[in-house]
Amino acid sequence: MLYEPKQETEPVTHNPYLEELALHYKTRLLNESNLDSLTSLSRGEMRLAIERAISQFMLEEKVVISRMDKEKLLSRLIDESIGFGPLEPLLGDEEITEILINGHNEIYIEKNGQLQLTDIHFRDEAHVRHIIDRIVAPLGRRIDESSPMVDARLFDGSRVNAVIPPVSLNGTLVSIRKFRKDPFKMEDLVEFDSMAPAMSQFLQAVVASKLNVLISGGTGSGKTTLLNAVSEAIPDFERVITIEDSAELRLDRPNVIGMEARPPNVEGSGEITIRQLVRNALRMRPDRIIVGEVRGAEAFDMLQAMNTGHEGSLTTVHANSPRDALSRVEGMVIMAGMDLPSHVIREYIVGALDFIVQSERLTDGKRRIVSIAEVLVDEAQQVQINEIFHFKRTGMDADGNVIGSFEPTGIIPACIERLAIFGHGIDEAFFREGSTA
Repeated sequence: MLYEPKQETEPVTHNPYLEELALHYKTRLLNESNLDSLTSLSRGEMRLAIERAISQFMLEEKVVISRMDKEKLLSRLIDESIGFGPLEPLLGDEEITEILINGHNEIYIEKNGQLQLTDIHFRDEAHVRHIIDRIVAPLGRRIDESSPMVDARLFDGSRVNAVIPPVSLNGTLVSIRKFRKDPFKMEDLVEFDSMAPAMSQFLQAVVASKLNVLISGGTGSGKTTLLNAVSEAIPDFERVITIEDSAELRLDRPNVIGMEARPPNVEGSGEITIRQLVRNALRMRPDRIIVGEVRGAEAFDMLQAMNTGHEGSLTTVHANSPRDALSRVEGMVIMAGMDLPSHVIREYIVGALDFIVQSERLTDGKRRIVSIAEVLVDEAQQVQINEIFHFKRTGMDADGNVIGSFEPTGIIPACIERLAIFGHGIDEAFFREGSTA
């Protein structure tokens, strides 16, 4: 079943005459109106200004259309001239979490964890490129044949990735991961059955007690959502610095500052990397450093910060399990040019990381925290990953929903005394196997 956007009128694209009028009046607006003054207006004021201009154009050209068609025309012109064209109804639907453009005539959306095809499309490839340029230009980024891939964000923090030919074989490809106006909180994740109440309580105690946490998971598994939510446990009096490749974290707290990496310009200079930002953050008197995602050599600098007094720092990594996450971080440290034996690198990593939280998007589309594991070194100096909580999957129902439960493993975390020292004491019975998570 095709997705139909929530709107009072059908899309203008269904009427060729209105389509032609929209293109004509858009050209006149661009040539004869002051777009800078228009964009500074509220949406209501902007609509009135455009309505006045279009009414004047129609009067001059003696064009007569019905009131309903005029409403459609105005909506289209606002979306095309100021907004993001056909994407506007999708961006305005809060139930949609992702928008995937596979060329100009195929747009999918994700709702409730499931993908579905829409009946919305762009006029042609040039139309898609025009919208992408409108997204990336204010951020000082570009997309062209010499730089056919770009990461950007919308004004609301939604993350955008675009790829164009010759890299793309299917026309212009765009992925938009939407962000809610009000970020999810830990209680929301519990309500969505992403984790159990006990897991939420424990994670918040871990973060409040200044233990270092690595959130691991695949693409779209909810890593950033969890990072944003659990960051609320950081005390308000602490200074937090966030570092991201493309800014999307929104911490609802005082004394938080953010920095964003910058790609090279047309001449290939001016690049600011995550690694440079992490190093600079150490000079800015941080209590906590939060890196949206470690992907390369910056992992070493992040671990160094965790090992040198900046406790309670958080970051994410793409990995399929806690052990895989450690291996990925180890590889990133090697990328940093550290000429050290593997066992020394592992000890360095374990000395920095306290917990690995594994997030996973299951086959039914739901995102769940499938593991909370403590990272330790045993008496034989071997890395030990002790799982404290896990999601035990038991089957699947007739509707394709995954059946399972969140359970403690029975292992008492070594950090339990530290939690008590920081005022977040938890009874050991909380972790006993068989107790309700």
